Amino acid sequence: MIIAIDGPAASGKGTLAKRIADLLGLPVLDTGLLYRAVARDVLARGLRADDPWAALIAARSLDPASLCDPALRTPKAGDAASLVARIPAVREALLAYQRDFAARPGGSVLDGRDIGTVVCPHADAKIYVTARPEVRARRRYNEYVGRSESVTYDTILADILKRDERDASRGSAPMRPAADADLLDTSDLDIEAAFDAAVGLIKRKIGQQVA
Repeated sequence: MIIAIDGPAASGKGTLAKRIADLLGLPVLDTGLLYRAVARDVLARGLRADDPWAALIAARSLDPASLCDPALRTPKAGDAASLVARIPAVREALLAYQRDFAARPGGSVLDGRDIGTVVCPHADAKIYVTARPEVRARRRYNEYVGRSESVTYDTILADILKRDERDASRGSAPMRPAADADLLDTSDLDIEAAFDAAVGLIKRKIGQQVA
C-alpha cells in the first residue's frame, strides 16, 4: 500500500503523512528533507545551492542517516532546497531512493511535491493538500516562533509565495496535483479535522485496509 501526499509548503501535508503512517503502521518519508539535505551539503562546501555539479555530487553521496539534522527545518534550508529541486539531475539522482523507500514490504507513506505525479504515479491513494498562502504563512510563523527563531510573518509569506511560484514553474517535475489525486484544502481545518478528512479520502480509495 503506497500513500502519496503532495502539496505546497506549510499546507499540513507533513503532519498528515506522519499521522496516516502511524495509523496504518507504515514507514513515512518526508522527501523534502532529501532536497534540504543536498542543499545543506552544498552550502557547507561554500558553494551556491543552485550549482548543478555540486548539487549532483551531494545528491549522489547523500547519507539518509543525516535527515534527522535539525538544521534542515530552518527557513534557510527550505529556501535553498527549492533551488536544488529545480536541477533535473538532482531529482533523477534522488528518485531511486524515493522509489526504493516506497517499495518497502507492506507499503509506505511519502510526502512531497511530485509523489503522485512522478515518484509513485501508481500509488494506491493520492492526496494533494493545500491551503491559502496567508494561512500557510501563519502556520509556519507559529512553528518558527515556537522554536524561538527570529522571523516575521511578512517575510515568511513572501518566501512561501516565492517558493510556490518556483516549485510550480520548474521544468522538471513541477508541483501540481496528479490527475487522479483527491484535493484537500486545510485552510479552515484544524489538524484533527484535516486528519479525519484525509483518512476518509484514503478509505474511499483502498477501503477496509484502513482501520
